[in-house]
Amino acid sequence: MKPVNIGLLGLGTVGGGTVSVLKRNASEITRRGGREIKISAASARDISRARLCNTQGIRLTTDSFDIVNDPDIDIVVELIGGLSPAKELVLAALENGKHVVTANKALIALHGNEIFAKAREKGLMVAFEAAVAGGIPIIKAIREGLAGNTVEWLAGIINGTCNFILTEMRDKGRDFADVLSEAQALGYAEADPTFDVEGIDAAHKLTILASIAFGIPLQFDKVYVEGITGITAMDVNYAEALGYRIKLLGIARRAGNGIELRIHPTLIPERRLIANVDGVMNAVLVKGDAVGPTLYYGAGAGAEPTASSVVADIIDVVRTLTSDPENRVPHLAFQPGAIADMPILPISEVETAYYLRLSASDQPGVLADVTRILADLGISIEAILQKEPPPGESQLPVILLTHKVREHDMDQAIARIEALPTIGGSVKRIRMETLG
Repeated sequence: MKPVNIGLLGLGTVGGGTVSVLKRNASEITRRGGREIKISAASARDISRARLCNTQGIRLTTDSFDIVNDPDIDIVVELIGGLSPAKELVLAALENGKHVVTANKALIALHGNEIFAKAREKGLMVAFEAAVAGGIPIIKAIREGLAGNTVEWLAGIINGTCNFILTEMRDKGRDFADVLSEAQALGYAEADPTFDVEGIDAAHKLTILASIAFGIPLQFDKVYVEGITGITAMDVNYAEALGYRIKLLGIARRAGNGIELRIHPTLIPERRLIANVDGVMNAVLVKGDAVGPTLYYGAGAGAEPTASSVVADIIDVVRTLTSDPENRVPHLAFQPGAIADMPILPISEVETAYYLRLSASDQPGVLADVTRILADLGISIEAILQKEPPPGESQLPVILLTHKVREHDMDQAIARIEALPTIGGSVKRIRMETLG
């Protein structure tokens, strides 16, 4: 049987890792896929550059469209990232009758609905395991392994840069800006780290996870996104003193009146396994009605961990090359006609518990005024931590942990607290999840 020819778009970190894994494990991959899988062509901006992977036997080109238009290519693997020309290349590959494998989370989150529609029209597959959580096979776990469950919620640490920063802040008492500089020096964060630290990268991934978990269209624009730039070493230390860890968490949950989709810093009880995922590692916790909570942990980025998912997708495509398109696993886990456009809740309608830090005058009655405001809005307090004021200052830090309350009510409470003459500055709010 003739080999399956792969056209690789991009020879960067993940592209190079994919070449290395495919070549090193060639015999094992052939045994699993049933056919020899061969990279016959690859594109890169500079094909004269020295590379860590062995490109011997691979036709190199600077023109990616040359690959998607090559009649001998069976599967196009898109690893260039970004939205353009990635979108145009993927759609051209599908138009030319080629299956597609991609690690591009932004492309899938923003244009996946259009891309999957084109793939269905052409009877082709688009595989995207590597788009979320690097080497962790979380797409396959939810889409296939948990197919017998109603997924109730999922929560994920799905950005290694933010997790590294928060881990360093906790373990070494360092400030955000200081750790961010180190993350950039180590290559964990880009020169412009906005996508990571403002939560946008994690929101792309959550969009995809929510769609396959709940059978809803990809809706990146409806995700509530809040990054970690406002988290201070003080908050990290106070959370630790109260038995919590702060993580940037992506949360997707079925609620009575819709779906919650949110990315934000979150206090998690330190006894939870996911609270102990440190450094650049990723983890996703999924709660199914039949199986209960399941945790998936591993490297969320890197050349070979991500290549592991890319190659697994290639093998999946090869296994189904001769199958009836109607009997393949659907792109978003549910049959296309069963995708339900359930409402996505605005953050104001979400119910969660809160960590509140306020700066209060060191005088009688201040705490009573604050608790009265909370009580008037039906917000009950779980714990209070009052610290001594810093030397030479008259304002003391007060930390409150609340029980679950609707965000709209908490907005009102914070506005009233901030209006008190005895409260200095703004109230710091961090949402809390028990993940029980």
